Amino acid sequence: MKLQTWLIPFAGLLAAPVDAGHAQPAPSVASAPPSVAGWDEFVDSLRALPGRMLAKLPEDQRNDPQVQQEVGRLALEALAAQTLDAIAGDPDHPAFISQIGQVLNVGQPNADTVYRTARVRPEGTYRLRGVRGTLRLFNISQSPPSPGEPGFKPEGGARTRHEFGDLHVDAQGRFDVILSPERPAGYKGDWWKLEPTTTKLLMRMVSADWAKEQDPTISIERVDIPITRPRPPAADLEQRLRQLPGAVNFLALLFVDHVEKLRQEGYVNKLKVFDITQVAGLLTGQAYYEGAYDLADDEALIVEAKAPAKCGYRSLILTNDLYETTDWYNNLSSLNDAQAPLDKDGVLRIVVSAKDPGVPNWLDTAGHRRGLIQGRWTDCDSQPTPSVRKVALADVRKSLPPETPTVSPAEREKLIRERRAALQERPLW
Repeated sequence: MKLQTWLIPFAGLLAAPVDAGHAQPAPSVASAPPSVAGWDEFVDSLRALPGRMLAKLPEDQRNDPQVQQEVGRLALEALAAQTLDAIAGDPDHPAFISQIGQVLNVGQPNADTVYRTARVRPEGTYRLRGVRGTLRLFNISQSPPSPGEPGFKPEGGARTRHEFGDLHVDAQGRFDVILSPERPAGYKGDWWKLEPTTTKLLMRMVSADWAKEQDPTISIERVDIPITRPRPPAADLEQRLRQLPGAVNFLALLFVDHVEKLRQEGYVNKLKVFDITQVAGLLTGQAYYEGAYDLADDEALIVEAKAPAKCGYRSLILTNDLYETTDWYNNLSSLNDAQAPLDKDGVLRIVVSAKDPGVPNWLDTAGHRRGLIQGRWTDCDSQPTPSVRKVALADVRKSLPPETPTVSPAEREKLIRERRAALQERPLW
């Protein structure tokens, strides 16, 4: 049947005159629509958020239409990340949900890390089980209340971290561990103590060789209450909505001027130690270094450091001026120890530039003339802060060891395609 023929009966109905004897009554004067408690306050808090973020930036950035739209995107990322938690976070029936990453690009997520969170109650008893996988870094940190939540304390405090590599596994590589305030009576299996201030678990799954390493699987359940989930009461839903503005504002404003502060301190095209001791316990054994960069299209930075003799993991990433990690799915904007080999003298050398210099260890600024370089050493016997020197792009090769291989455009394209596929095949959500 032709589409036109099939539509004829409906066209006739649409064209038919209204029967005066069956005319619809005139609409009454509209009354005020019912409202959702807390919604207007939530919307009002968002209205001014991008302007408050822009106010933390220098005038040239505040007036740049490109930066303005990127600030809008960052505000949306913060909103989406915190909204997911507000919708899905349930300490009585928890699940690990995505926190930050390529899409929720807030706070400079590490390109190699899958971040997930689960809500818990400090008095609860939880069972975590799954397949251990082969990642070198797979852990959970206990987190106290965040800004905007009841019980939040600005001073924070130490965060207990648990390593899944410390657990027993069966012949299939499966783990099974209880997390609770006290070890259950008579329980002989693996057990972790749940701290009295913990309301959230942050899981970090760090992969270096994305294509070959096996990511873990994990489930979590509270086992000291009935298994079924009742209808969430209105008061609980309202509380989540009312807490959301504080959480969104905190996350959106937290690092928006981080790169600019480094510029004001004079760390442009040079690096300094990034002190993260204020989150003690969360990243034990991990040292950061960072600095802003400023490059023309015909310039390059060469980042150099004598690599530690022993190192569990290392990486170097780029961010834009708003501290969003530069798109690492479609660009070579991150390199780790499996991707960036050392030179034969034991020195790590990485080139940062807008154009491909045709060498293996290249970080692509991906259209960002300015941004940030950040590196990390994890479980290493030293934590050197690399030197940085700026050279003409044309002089990159003669600034590197003579045995440095050449990477052709075709080889680079293949590398990026394989990189993107390996990333997308990880359990990101």
